[in-house]
Order: sequence, then C-alpha cells, then structure tokens
Amino acid sequence: MPPKQTDMPLGFADAHERGGARSDRAATSSPSARVERSILARLLRLLGSPAVRVRLWDGAEIRVSAAEPVGTITIGSRASLYRLLAMQDVAFGDEYSAGSLRIDGNLVEVLSELYTSRPMGFSDSVLFAGTYRLMTRRPRLNTLSGSKANIHHHYDLGNEFYRLWLDREMQYTCAYYPQPDLTIEQAQQAKLDHVCRKLRLKPGDRVVEAGCGWGSLARHMAVHYGARVRAYNISHEQVRFASERAAREGLSDRVEYIEDDYRNIDGDYDAFVSVGMLEHVGRQNYGALGGVVDRCLRSNGRALIHSIGRNQPRPMSAWIEKRIFPGAYPPTLREMMEITEPYDFSVLDVENLRLHYAQTLEQWLERYERSAEQVRAMFDDNFVRAWRLYLAGSVAAFLAGSLQLFQVVFARGRDNSVPWTRTHLYRDALPAERPRADVDDARRGTENGPG
Repeated sequence: MPPKQTDMPLGFADAHERGGARSDRAATSSPSARVERSILARLLRLLGSPAVRVRLWDGAEIRVSAAEPVGTITIGSRASLYRLLAMQDVAFGDEYSAGSLRIDGNLVEVLSELYTSRPMGFSDSVLFAGTYRLMTRRPRLNTLSGSKANIHHHYDLGNEFYRLWLDREMQYTCAYYPQPDLTIEQAQQAKLDHVCRKLRLKPGDRVVEAGCGWGSLARHMAVHYGARVRAYNISHEQVRFASERAAREGLSDRVEYIEDDYRNIDGDYDAFVSVGMLEHVGRQNYGALGGVVDRCLRSNGRALIHSIGRNQPRPMSAWIEKRIFPGAYPPTLREMMEITEPYDFSVLDVENLRLHYAQTLEQWLERYERSAEQVRAMFDDNFVRAWRLYLAGSVAAFLAGSLQLFQVVFARGRDNSVPWTRTHLYRDALPAERPRADVDDARRGTENGPG
C-alpha cells in the first residue's frame, strides 16, 4: 500500500470563502441537527455499514460499524453536507478537492472500505431517487469533434505534469508484473513485450496503433521487433512529443505518428493494436471501431485491444466523468464483443490484469505524492487534491473489483494460422530484433527524467 495520505492543511472556512460561499460560515458554526445525523447514519447503513468514522463540523461523530474505523471523513460545513446528500459522487470529489471534506487515514484504505462495503447490486437510486438521473447520466459523446475535446481535457495538461510521475517512457496504461517486486520502469517494459508477444510480431510486420499515448509501444515494436508502425492519436501534445522523440532516435523511417481520429485509419496491416483507448471510444462507436479493424486487417492479421472494464455494465464515476475523464466508459467483456461479433472475428485470448493495474496505480500514486509540491506550482491546491483522489480512488476500485483490465486478442474467423497454445507468451527467447546502438545512445540521452 502507498504511504498514508491525508488532505493538505487547508481551513474549511478559508476554502469556502475562496469559493464565494460566505453563508457557510454561519452554517459551520451552527451545531448539527439530530435529523442530519440520522440521515447520515441511514446513508452509511445503505452503503453497507463501512468501517469509517464520519465527523461533522461541530465535532459530532457518526459510526454504524462495530469494526475499528480505517479512517475518518470530516465534513466541514452544513452546506457541504447538503451538497453531498444532493449530488453524492460528484459532490464527494468536489468537496474533497476544495478542502471542504477531509479524509484522515490511508486514503486508499478508506476508499477501498467504501467500495467493498457496498451490497451487491447497490444502486445510488436507493438513496435519493431525485438525483439518480444525474448520477447515471450518459458520458459525453465521443463524436469526431467531441472526442478531441474530451482527450484535450485530460491528456493535454502538459507533458511536464505527466513526466513527474509516469515512467521514463511516459506510459499511462496498466503495467505488467511477471514478478511482483518489479519497479514501474521494469513492469512497463514487460507490458510492452507482453503485448508484442500476444501479437506475434516479426520483422517486417506492418502495424497500426489506435491511440498511441506518448508513443512508447510504437517505438518498442519498431526497435525490438522490427515492425513498421503507423500510430494514430488526437492529442496534439502527445503526437508532438512522440514525433520529436522518434526523430531524435532515428526512427522516423519506421514509426509514423499521425494526429487523427482512429475512424480515419487507412491502409492494410498485419496487426492492429489499441492500448488504453477503448475507454474513450464510447459504446455507441464499438461497431465503427470493429469496422476499422475489419477494413485494415489482412487475412492472417492479429488484433489486440487493452481496456479498463467492468464485470457488470455501469457508467464511470460521475465525478471522474465530469472532472477528470470526460466521455469515459469502461465496458464489460460482453460489450467488447460488439466490436468483434459483427465482423466474424474469433476471440483467441482474454486476460484480466486487474491486480496489475492496482499495483501500477499504487506506484503512480507514490511518485505523484513525491512530486506534489511541483504539481501545486504548476496548478493549485484544488488540482493536487483532485488528482490525489483520482489516483487513490482508482487503486481502490481495482482492488475492490469495481474495475477490471481486459486484454482481448482476436483474428479473422477463417484464419487457421492462429497459435494452438500460449507458450509464445512466456518464452524466454530474446525479441526478434535487438536495439541498434545509435538508438540506445539516443534513448539514454532522453530518459534522464524523474523516477
């Protein structure tokens, strides 16, 4: 588990004054009412009686579990309480980010307790039916223009921000831990090889990547496996970063980064790969994505999609959808089949890396906390707390099984060249092509970043 995280020491009254809610001062000093404490106790019971302590602005405490509390949630004012009751998930994130709600104790443990205590099939509608429509609203649509706006909101915060806490290759997707004690650097490299082995890449293969991040997978496929790669992305910052690095490393003849939507992919390829993009596609576009794969994949081609998912259909957290990841939707495996079934693709392999993502996030969170002062200088206190909550909440969601991480490999239904076993995934042989010395030298010159 990451080290103990608590809120920054921001006074509740100061936070509200900065937000313009001066009337909160009187509410903060006014004692809590019995009915308010009763509503909170009922809410906690409906949440499965988590082992947490809730403390109100006047010092009153509410506990409904006999177990020792894993932490304390302090609500700084009556106005904050009413916002929590009215908008639940969105308000929890907003109040925490503003410093109006404080969590004392290990943040991941507290959030995990809230996740795991919820009864099976729990729905927020059992609490306040009037706000259920807000909580379960559809994510923002991922049209051609909407997708670009959604991606810009999250990925174009600035490369320097992500460089503070990601690995040197700037990989913002689940790592792979064949041994649990690997560093984030080692585990991310292991992930790249794991993906390439699943695709059975060989020298000369033409590969198209949909949603390439900062370009690490495309570079890895070219340098270590001898592939020629075209990588599509609609984040301007990421494409610029990836293209400049490929040029510095002498890879421009083997890797091409294209600032365009996946729907505009053209050409024919031996392999299609998408790592961490499906969450941004939107379920209404799964058929279109399948059509892209069908259009560009050769008769004996291989495809892999790596995505956050769920066991049961449910929208992303309303706060994350609104503040962090607009347009995001984590699909179930059944929903992912809407990509493959219409085009008669055969699913060859499904792997769930849920616990690998929990460990990835734990390591990101540790690095983020070490860089918190630098993040504060770039943005502000609200941003620091919001991203702390986002990362810690994501750790908790994967540990609690609320989120999954699926890797699905598929090929054309009539392709009889598919492997009979999985031995190629775990072989100890070296990759097909070792890095050139000039590429190694260039990499060493660009990887002296944090971590």
